[in-house]
Amino acid sequence: MTVERNKPKSVWRKIERWMVGLVMAMIAFVLEKMVLRSVRKAGKGGRSERREELHTTLTSKGGEVDLTDVP
Repeated sequence: MTVERNKPKSVWRKIERWMVGLVMAMIAFVLEKMVLRSVRKAGKGGRSERREELHTTLTSKGGEVDLTDVP
């Protein structure tokens, strides 16, 4: 349950909330940079460019499908 208070927030409380927001923004920025760097690394390299297409469509008529036998 939320309690409403008529007392104005102190200056220290406003500074604290501003600092928490700033730190959270910095953490989000660093995480985004890490993700973008890992995506960029995964996109580079000769192996990913030469990778052949694998067909992943399997059809079955109600029996069990064993993926180890698929060429």
